Amino acid sequence: MAGALRRIETGRESGAGEFPFTNEDFNRIAVLLRRESGIHLRESKATLVYSRLAKRLRALRIESFRQYCKLVAVDGEERVNMLAALTTNVTRFFREPHHFEHLKTRVLPPLLEAARQGAPVRLWSAGCSSGQEAYSIALAILSLMPDAASRDIKILATDIDPYMVAKGRVGAYGAAELRDVPLEMKRRWFEAVPGEARGFLRVNDDLRALVAFRELNLIGDWPMRGQFHAIFCRNVVIYFEEATQSQLWSRILPLLSPGGWLYIGHSERVSGAALSALENVEITTYRLSGSART
Repeated sequence: MAGALRRIETGRESGAGEFPFTNEDFNRIAVLLRRESGIHLRESKATLVYSRLAKRLRALRIESFRQYCKLVAVDGEERVNMLAALTTNVTRFFREPHHFEHLKTRVLPPLLEAARQGAPVRLWSAGCSSGQEAYSIALAILSLMPDAASRDIKILATDIDPYMVAKGRVGAYGAAELRDVPLEMKRRWFEAVPGEARGFLRVNDDLRALVAFRELNLIGDWPMRGQFHAIFCRNVVIYFEEATQSQLWSRILPLLSPGGWLYIGHSERVSGAALSALENVEITTYRLSGSART
């Protein structure tokens, strides 16, 4: 890390050297981020921290990271801005498509049949970013049950970043963001946004009705009391230390319905006590043990 900080302080990187940034500053930010979100900042991320937070210092007209650290220690609103700046929000529609194929062919058919008889169906997109994952789940449902919005079917979409949650609620995306959505789905479940550039589309009422967006810190309190038939918690725990990862998997277990499914990221693995309760059925796909296989 010292090398990264030296490069910043000597201004050898583009835009660097504008603000003093020391080891102590980095450590204070890293400790605060871990305490607030569970995210573990490795020393190699010093340059990233500088580049992302320098924008906040400019906006606030603060002259050093030392002053900024003093501010975020007492200002809850700025801590939210700091978390938003340091949170990685890489997402896209139908990311890791094998999960959605599995969802459509093995998980949803019996659930939707039960929904036709009046049973509730509940799914959770944990770490939903700007909404593409949650809406992909909803599109998978609509492809099998076009009238799903009239049934008791809900997807909870949560994220720690309030700005991403707000974007998800709006549900408007540009052409590049929509490139992985099949044309027929775009025609049926999206609508043009008046005044926006060509290719900019917004989810329609039927698609929007299936998804509820909420702010949620995965290492904080969880207000949910019911269980979910499937939980997508993908590419989130890779930012946590191993002990925090294991704790998260264990917390998820009681929220899975009997035989419920858990989808995780391609570079993640379930660890800790949860391993004894979850069966690894397919690639990064787990099922709560003790139920008949489908």
